[in-house]
Amino acid sequence: MNKFLAEIYEQPTALSKTLNFYCEGDGKKALEKIKGICNEKSFEQIVFTGMGSSYFISFAASTLFNDLKINSFVINSSELLHYNFSLLDKSTLMICFSQSGESFEIKEILNKISKKVFCVGITNEKDSTLSKKADVTLLSKAGREEMTSTKTYVTGSLVAFILGWALADKWNDQKMGVVENFIKNFRKDLDNQNHWLDDALDFIGDIPALQIIARGSGYSTALQSGLMFKEALKVPASGILGGEFRHGPIEMVQPGFKSILFAPLGKTYEQSISMANDIANSGGKVLLISNTNIDSNNDNILNIHMEEQDEFLFSIESIIPIELFIDSFAKRKGFKAGSFAIGGKVTMRE
Repeated sequence: MNKFLAEIYEQPTALSKTLNFYCEGDGKKALEKIKGICNEKSFEQIVFTGMGSSYFISFAASTLFNDLKINSFVINSSELLHYNFSLLDKSTLMICFSQSGESFEIKEILNKISKKVFCVGITNEKDSTLSKKADVTLLSKAGREEMTSTKTYVTGSLVAFILGWALADKWNDQKMGVVENFIKNFRKDLDNQNHWLDDALDFIGDIPALQIIARGSGYSTALQSGLMFKEALKVPASGILGGEFRHGPIEMVQPGFKSILFAPLGKTYEQSISMANDIANSGGKVLLISNTNIDSNNDNILNIHMEEQDEFLFSIESIIPIELFIDSFAKRKGFKAGSFAIGGKVTMRE
């Protein structure tokens, strides 16, 4: 088993360690401290920021916060640093994501912020710059990771969700049980690859370019999927919101067009299924990832079924088919996925 695949299979254990950390002890105390500060200060705004995978996680996190009626927004750390820093001139809860805790832009922001900003850092590294400079640090418990982000993506996403539930007074025994069941579903879906993986590889075939489509919290996973295809396979791929795809990019669809579409049960399920059918009927291929079994006779749609029924937790679990597809696609092409040739695991400069 190569290193990339090994790290993929380490994800359920990493998720379990992360869950356990926030059920008691230091993790639970950190959540309580943040909630206490929020109640005391009544921040004027909540800002999520990060780069790369950490930036993508922010979209799912902010979507959950807003769904819980905790108003928030997302901004890329580089854009915040150079063009939008005035946003931090008022009382702000800033939630910084950095898997390494050493991302260049995050460190520069931390060096410039005023006392009006209360920083929560979400990172995998307890001795990192972010961990040391944040007012409170929330650790993901992914363990060591060397390849394209897998463990750090899913655990960082879970930590962000746990923070949202804690601030909304929903991080309780019942919700912990929901997350525990999610991890069981995650492990089950990871082990069920034999039911779909070869079919998916044959269905997609060669990939000159790939469009990845999602809505809601799934947008984070669409963006992460696009990054993984580019980073691990060197394939041009991009994530896009389902609503945005309807406004122009759908004109690309013709025979030879290839896409992945996430369609969990939820607020925009019907719109996503309609999109899949429209692409397929125009000759494009759709690898449809859903928690329902789609009854379609269209040969241009291949459905991959996932266990998780919660729309937000589905956005984490649905990265599994992407990770396994990328590893197997690379093997078919005779190379190893997940390593870095030009950049590096940690980006230390702009």
